Amino acid sequence: MTRRIAVILSNLGGPDGQAAVRPFLFNLFNDRWIISAPAPVRFLIALLISTTRAKSARENYAKMGGGSPIVPETQAQADALDRALAGRIPGAEVKCFLAMRYWKPFAADAARGAADWGATEAVLLPLYPQFSSTTTRSAMEAWRKAASLPTKILCCYPAGAHFAKAHADAILAAWHKGGRPTKPRVLFSAHGLPKRTIDQGDSYQWQVEQTVAAVRPLLPADWDFQICFQSRVGPLEWIGPSTEEEIDRAASDGIGVIVSPIAFVSEHIETLVELDEEYAEIAHEKGVPYYLRAAALGAAPAFIEALADLTVRAAGRPHSVASETGERLCPTGFGLCPMDSVG
Repeated sequence: MTRRIAVILSNLGGPDGQAAVRPFLFNLFNDRWIISAPAPVRFLIALLISTTRAKSARENYAKMGGGSPIVPETQAQADALDRALAGRIPGAEVKCFLAMRYWKPFAADAARGAADWGATEAVLLPLYPQFSSTTTRSAMEAWRKAASLPTKILCCYPAGAHFAKAHADAILAAWHKGGRPTKPRVLFSAHGLPKRTIDQGDSYQWQVEQTVAAVRPLLPADWDFQICFQSRVGPLEWIGPSTEEEIDRAASDGIGVIVSPIAFVSEHIETLVELDEEYAEIAHEKGVPYYLRAAALGAAPAFIEALADLTVRAAGRPHSVASETGERLCPTGFGLCPMDSVG
């Protein structure tokens, strides 16, 4: 019998219109991997946050046409990946399905679509290159609850050659478009996490560092570099330095910046509003000589090739969960190493 492999592209998701903003926020903050409080308390926290933030969030989504572009962007990635995977796995048909975490289409929608197509197995491919309990592990849990298909899970892929090239290509394209300024400082900006999440063993920060280590050799040796973290919310201490702090430091140093969204693979509110508007305005006010922004990877050929290669290898491995290397990627001691914590 022909293998029919459903490739499940899992991402955060986003509201598809103004009416969806509040329920999207509620779903996000009602996730136990985001808010670790007991269920009744978490429900109330999510209700409060989604109510108080809905107005400002709607205003930001209105700047993008009323809703998030993340689903159309992910669909474009799925279409490109379908083409890239055609004929790559001998004796198998392959088709991609979208599974958003906090708004439609959900994992259950992807599971139904895969079943209707006649899938015999699945590869879960989270569009989170760096593993975190707050993203990848949550997506894994949602898929396992929604689907009964035998599934191979790719937990992380922070340092592969094609993936690194895709980021380097985007940074160099921004540099060329900006007039090829001399010796810029590249700010590798990743979504932040509360420090206590990292202290509990989450490998995300370490994996972001591995991504940057893979990208840096592909850029001019005389450029300056800095890892930083954006999107801080709430009173907890977050990992740093923050992207805003690094913009301030660049202003003090008189150095222009190229901001690379190193942990994002599609354009959405954190790139189109936070980076392109809010941080760009701060840079202008602080007198940063120039502020350039590398595009998110989207359907860039090198990134799609990375996903295709990862899918082919994952489909052929005996492990139910594996990193891009097929083995452990996190250093010994991380309590939430994917290979240990998600079996």
